[in-house]
Amino acid sequence: MDDLYREYILEHYKHPHNNGRIENPTVSHEEYNPLCGDRIVMDLLIVDEAIQDIRFMGEGCAISQASASILTDEVKGIPVEEAKAFSKEQLLDLIGIPLERNPVRLKCALLSLKTLKVALYGANNIQDNDLD
Repeated sequence: MDDLYREYILEHYKHPHNNGRIENPTVSHEEYNPLCGDRIVMDLLIVDEAIQDIRFMGEGCAISQASASILTDEVKGIPVEEAKAFSKEQLLDLIGIPLERNPVRLKCALLSLKTLKVALYGANNIQDNDLD
């Protein structure tokens, strides 16, 4: 089963969904993981309190970039309040490989979720331990 999930991660890494920038985003935010150098910039177009479009650009390992691709697929089109409630467990379930025992890899996987939540809540309102 692990091989299937590894292929899933590699597919999202090699062919990311929602990759690019939005010309006039409602909100844009960039996060950086100093432990490994991963970077994600996320643009959101919010219309009528829903995420009409979401795009990301980034650099880094397969897990961080695949995570951003997977997350943007999940939150595109949903209400902002639902996106704010998206949990790390939901994202880890979607990624499908066990990362809980590897704190560095876990931080890579959650970089996209942190980027999204800071974009939606604002930088002063979220910390790494608030990703639940």
